[in-house]
This record gives sequence, structure tokens and C-alpha cells, in this order.
Amino acid sequence: MRRYDYVMAGGGMAGLSLAYAIAGSGLTDKSILIVDPETKGENDRTWCYWTRDGHPIEAIVSRDWSVLRFVSHSWAHDFDLGDYRYAMVRGEDFYRETLDRLERHPGVEFERGRVLRIEDDEECARVETEHRTVLAGWVFDSRFEPQEYEQRCGPHHYLKQHFVGWVVETAQPVFDPHTPTLFDFRTPAHDEMRFFYVMPFCERRALVEYTLFSAELLSDAEYVRAIETYLREVAGVTEYRVVDRERGVIPMTDEPVVRREGRRTLAIGTRGGRVKASTGYAFRRTQLDSQAIVQSLLRRDHPFDLPAPPRGARMLDTMLLQVMYRRGELSERVFTALFRRNPIDRLLRFLDEETSPAQTIAVMASVPILPFLAAFWRTHVLKRV
Repeated sequence: MRRYDYVMAGGGMAGLSLAYAIAGSGLTDKSILIVDPETKGENDRTWCYWTRDGHPIEAIVSRDWSVLRFVSHSWAHDFDLGDYRYAMVRGEDFYRETLDRLERHPGVEFERGRVLRIEDDEECARVETEHRTVLAGWVFDSRFEPQEYEQRCGPHHYLKQHFVGWVVETAQPVFDPHTPTLFDFRTPAHDEMRFFYVMPFCERRALVEYTLFSAELLSDAEYVRAIETYLREVAGVTEYRVVDRERGVIPMTDEPVVRREGRRTLAIGTRGGRVKASTGYAFRRTQLDSQAIVQSLLRRDHPFDLPAPPRGARMLDTMLLQVMYRRGELSERVFTALFRRNPIDRLLRFLDEETSPAQTIAVMASVPILPFLAAFWRTHVLKRV
């Protein structure tokens, strides 16, 4: 059987990001096999993130902004991000850059198909694909099956962040190209967390995305009706054409993740808990995780020496998920308080799990206290969802 130093069980954003990081590190002599059933290349999704540090794949950032807008029924504000910037990466740009480097790397191979089974011991891992069985020094598993997620149950939250986005081109200039809208709550909530997200490319072109946090998805017609209503009644757009579309479902759960799945297997990406449970952001977290794995391989000759999540982060995620699940009608009020009562840099550090204990307390003190006390009592005392 052929032996590889590293096998990526899944060649999506997480697998390609890690392979890219390895190929650009001091591990360039290592062999990598990337197994995925799909050929990546289409603009199937858009990732956004905020950062102060730039990006290891800076060439793929298609737009960035220094201002963010928040809008609710009671308050609106444009935030100067200071040292931060809000960046957007299109799927096709990410795939083009990562695949171009990896396909030219002499140690990288691709296999179209699925990984069916992974077995490992002290010496190596055996990876069974649809076509063959190979040996691996280390396996990085990013496989995630939405059907399995939907069937999970237990004392944890299993919400979904689901969205449908249209890239629209308007007949008249209506968008502010310098100011993306992170939250616009001016849409019927129906007792759930629902908002619009607008990424402007120029005055006549923008990504307009309808986003929901809930346990169940909507029908196709409901997404379409909501976007059409928002464009007409809120954005004031009557003449437009849809030039591109995207949709997705992001799992949002506080179920504990066991990253070390075997002696030589590490879970990465969504499977490895890289999706922030209460926000759905994953791109920057995945890039930082890829860098940490590379450093562990270089220092320790294994991939498991990774930073532990901050203490209390999961508890705070659980409380916010509980509020969105049980008291979805409060979501607009909660997020308005978060943005209105906190400096933007403190709030972004909080969402990145980078605040000090005192800063975390200040953020939590800014939201309506009773719903969060009830959430804490139900989830951490009664141990119920």
C-alpha cells in the first residue's frame, strides 16, 4: 500500500487550507493526499471575517472594508473598525489560489472519491477510500454529513444558520460601496433570529443575504419572498437583476468536540469544532487552526499540541444559543444592546474569544440580564435544552 505523510479526508475549505499551510511551511518535503468527491472551483460560497493581522493567503481577499453598519428597528450606527478590517473571500478565488499551489507541489496528490473508513494504531493509519487503501502518518478528517447532524439529540443545542444570498445588480445607484451591513433586523422575525446581511461591491451591485438561526429550514419560496420584500420595501430597489446566487446551512451546536479521533487522526473544520457556535463564523478560525497544526507538527512531530479553547467560551455560547432557541423574539434586542453598549473593538475581541475576564463581564453586563440568567439556569443547573 502507498504511504503518505498526511492524508486529508475531505478537500473543502478546511482540508485545502491545512494542505496549503503545510506546503508553505518547513514541511515541504512531506507527501500529502487530498481525498474529496467533488472538484472544487465554482463560486459556491462567500466567507467573511474581521482581522487586525492580515491573512496568510492575502491574494484571495476580494474586498475589505474599514466600516461596518448595524441596523435595527430602534437604532442604527456605522462603526469605524479602527485597527480591524472586514474582509471578504469568494469561493472561486480561494479554490483557484490554493489548488494552483497544491497542484504544482510535487508532494501533493488528489483523489476524487470518498473516504470510507479510517483505522489507526501507534505506527500508522489506514485510510480506505472508494478506490483503494493507503497508509498515512497523520490523517486530518473534515468530513461532515448534514444528515447526521440533523439526527442528533441530547442535552445540547443543534441549531442551523441557514441563508440564501443573491448578488443583485440594480438599475440605479443604491448601495454604499464603503459600508457593508453586518446586521439589518428590518425584516419580520417570526420569533426567530432573522436578519439581512449586505456586502456592497459598488453602488449598483451587492450581495444581499437573508440569514436565519433556527432549528428548521424554510421553503425555497419563503427565502425568495423575504429577499424580494427586503429589496423593495427596505432597500428601495425596484429594478434589479440577480447575477449570482448562493445558499448554505452552517451547524451551530454547543456539543463538545473530541478533536483527537484516534492515535493518528485529528478532526478539523466543522467536524473539529472550528465553527463558532454562537455566530457561525469559521474562516479565520480555520486559518488560525491550520497554522497551529503546522506549528505542532514542526515542534512536536504530531498535530495535537493545539491551544485549548478559552475557559467559559462554551458556556457563553450555550447561553446565547439557548436565548436564540427559546426566546428568538429577543434576538434583535440582545444584538442591539451588544452593539450599542460596547466599543466595537471589545465586541469583536469578545466574539473572537480574545477578551480578558473583565472585558467579558463588561460585554455580558450590556445585554438584558434576565433572559441570560434563565438560559444559565436551564442549561447549566437543570441540564436541559
